[in-house]
Amino acid sequence: MRFSKFRWICTLIGLIFSVVDIASDLLLSVQYCKEKRYVWFALTLLFMLAGSMCAQIFSYCWYRDDHSGDDHPPRTHTTHIGLLHLLQMGFFTRYYNLLKRSFSYVWRAPSESSNEMLLFGLAADLSMLRLMETFLESVPQLLLQTYIVLQHHRTSKVQYLSMAVSFLNVAWSTVDYWRCLRRSLPNIQEMPGGIPTVVYLLYKILTITARILSLALLLMLTPWTILVLVFSWIAAMVWAHMLKTDFCTLRCVEGLYRCIVGVILVFTFFNIKGKKTKREMIIYYMIVTLHNFSAPGFMFLFIESIAESDFFLPVTLFILISDTLGLGFLILYYTAFHPRNQDESDVVDGIVTVNANISSPTSRFDRFLQL
Repeated sequence: MRFSKFRWICTLIGLIFSVVDIASDLLLSVQYCKEKRYVWFALTLLFMLAGSMCAQIFSYCWYRDDHSGDDHPPRTHTTHIGLLHLLQMGFFTRYYNLLKRSFSYVWRAPSESSNEMLLFGLAADLSMLRLMETFLESVPQLLLQTYIVLQHHRTSKVQYLSMAVSFLNVAWSTVDYWRCLRRSLPNIQEMPGGIPTVVYLLYKILTITARILSLALLLMLTPWTILVLVFSWIAAMVWAHMLKTDFCTLRCVEGLYRCIVGVILVFTFFNIKGKKTKREMIIYYMIVTLHNFSAPGFMFLFIESIAESDFFLPVTLFILISDTLGLGFLILYYTAFHPRNQDESDVVDGIVTVNANISSPTSRFDRFLQL
């Protein structure tokens, strides 16, 4: 297990995706403002700021946790880090630190192995932050822009760019987190690229895409669909509270974490407590599939004009095919490629413990979202 040149390049690509995503969303929001589409302008900015602010909060809290044992923490440095996070630059500071620390290691003569463990820890933190930011910004952004395209037939090059980059961010951050988590499992070698990665990516992307399209159709049916989303979010948040997640050291930040988990569970399933969740996963995808398949049916029954539009049949077919294929890849992944501990060979989303050889930041994985 080595921090290779390929990993360094992937980290750089992830940084580029993040910068382009922010730039495209800013350009799109400015375009909406010039067109006096103030609601679209506000929502586009809101999703971008929500993802960024939450990532900064967790990044700073992790920094404080990692240095809580220091006898004399450098006060000026702590203040400097806090200011960077306040200016929404803490997330990118982590990228810079990882790229800088790993550059000499992977492109020159490697030094001690302890440096490599530190690099894995920094990469693990980044993967968790990116996953949270993606489901708070990129996924809601895709839903909003899909709704605008279908309902208002309003398209532009900047809008397509924003949607494309958001989609790439979802794919990239999901696979990156999957590989980082896989690397942290005991008795399991890191999954090489190829079929396992493609199967997991297709499972997540196809089910999330079907979810976004079905929600967009329901928003076109009635704005009251927002209440359904809010109810789903509250139900998921309550479930996280009932499971008594313990990801954060501060109670207020733990509450924020449970709110974020609720948003993620609206769009896809993750194990939030490291327990056996085969039954919960089956119930979740039964409800979501019923919801996805019912959206085109409601549109056909209650809005005849949309049912006769050019996009209705292709979107309906895509939802049905995407959701069905996504569930098929889910079954394939869990029957053939899902990591299992030797002691828990029948666990679908098994209890995950952290390899003792991984540095301390990676220990957050055993309390974060599992596969």
